[in-house]
Amino acid sequence: MNVLLTFPVNLTVDQVITQLRSESDCQLISSQPEVKTYYDSFDWRLYEHGIICEFVAPTLTFKSSKNESVIAEKELKKVPKFSQQFKCETVRLILEPILEMRALSPVCTIAYTVHQFIILNEDKKTLLRLIIEEHEQINHRVIVQSLKGYGNAAESITNTLTQLGLIAANEPTLIDALTQQGRDVNDYSSKLAIQLTPELRADVASKMIYSCLLTTIKSNEQGTIADIDSEFLHDFRVAVRRTRAALSQLKDVLPHDINTRYAKFFSWLGSVTSPTRDLDVYLLNFAYYKSLLPVSMRGHLKPLHDYLCKKQKQAQRELAKNLHSTEYLTTLVEWEKMLSESTQSDSIAINAGLTIKALADKRLWKSFKRVLREGEAITDQSPAEALHDLRKSCKKLRYLMEFFQSLYEKNAIKSLIKSLKGLQEVLGDFQDCQVQEDNLKLFSEEMQTMNTPTDTFLAMGSLIQSLDTHRHEIRSHFALKFAEFKQEETQVTFKLLFNKKSQ
Repeated sequence: MNVLLTFPVNLTVDQVITQLRSESDCQLISSQPEVKTYYDSFDWRLYEHGIICEFVAPTLTFKSSKNESVIAEKELKKVPKFSQQFKCETVRLILEPILEMRALSPVCTIAYTVHQFIILNEDKKTLLRLIIEEHEQINHRVIVQSLKGYGNAAESITNTLTQLGLIAANEPTLIDALTQQGRDVNDYSSKLAIQLTPELRADVASKMIYSCLLTTIKSNEQGTIADIDSEFLHDFRVAVRRTRAALSQLKDVLPHDINTRYAKFFSWLGSVTSPTRDLDVYLLNFAYYKSLLPVSMRGHLKPLHDYLCKKQKQAQRELAKNLHSTEYLTTLVEWEKMLSESTQSDSIAINAGLTIKALADKRLWKSFKRVLREGEAITDQSPAEALHDLRKSCKKLRYLMEFFQSLYEKNAIKSLIKSLKGLQEVLGDFQDCQVQEDNLKLFSEEMQTMNTPTDTFLAMGSLIQSLDTHRHEIRSHFALKFAEFKQEETQVTFKLLFNKKSQ
């Protein structure tokens, strides 16, 4: 069992070693400089699952964030970017379900000196090992590694160290290293965490919402341009969509000319990021596409995969160009400046002076009634467009609930969001199948001039047919999912939370 201790600020490594040598046979085995790089996804998925990933060439080590015990380690020349690229099955099994499509990226690097000691007894047998990490910018650390049968020796040395002022290390070295750099674990999350108070003016609160979304856009901007992994663009686009939804749903809060201008800008931003995201999704889903085909046909999809990769790279270059454009950079700076300006108490916008709670009640109730109205009008004969329109209305309602969830009882609002998610999933899957079918047909036409093998077109045709069958299966589930959403309990909760006029 290992014991981790951290040095007090005023205690040196030499002082500790001098004390240990005065009480025991403490011998230095090695002393050498090291550089350690910590890895995680941009949104800290490993740390969220209690794992710390560190690379000290040539060894990549996965440790528990609780006690830094080793979970797995592997010698590597270079750290792969994605979990699927690890040749070691043990490592893949750890990473794949956690990272999914996210890349491993360096989050922090520290330089230090490692001193390794052993403590011997009178018979010159090793009782325990000590590993001291001597840092310049953060507190030194020591790991007491006890050996089987010599637990008393480890306890004795640990007592000596604590008497010198060392204390149990309650947090991993990563935390101290990040703090020294002005960072923290979980310093990025795509989840909304907007704390509003009911009496806030609507214009003040709306700027808080827009500012939170702008932070997400800016946080993901460089990762989107560099195409580090597909989630940067995904989170970027979600923040853009949420901003568009707020601009369309929170009407007459900002001045009309400002609202109109930025609604147009974020609509443009949504459109220029769509092609790359669509192709990202096709590539992310490619293993699923292959699974829909007989084993004998799956290999024939490779030309389609190559074609999608080529199109994605072209779309990514165009996307990066747009995000470097004067229109994008200038407008975003002006948007940020406008959001930072103090609001005027005599704003000409009709709803600016309302409390955010009053506006939230009004908008959420109206949006909920629209979802009910559109959903109840859908029959088995309704066109696909009707489900698509309902999907958009559900998304706007979901965004509003997420914006304003701090204004309502936590469990009640979470329950409503959860009930809406179920309906959204069916509508989203239905729409995705429809779009994928249409685009696969388009890709097939475009590939006609590329000497594509006939077997590839046959495989694509079979894939389209499978997606069409799946789409009809999803369509048959809509009525049940909508009935679950509009059940009396849900309607009563919506009315109690948002429709104050009826109470």
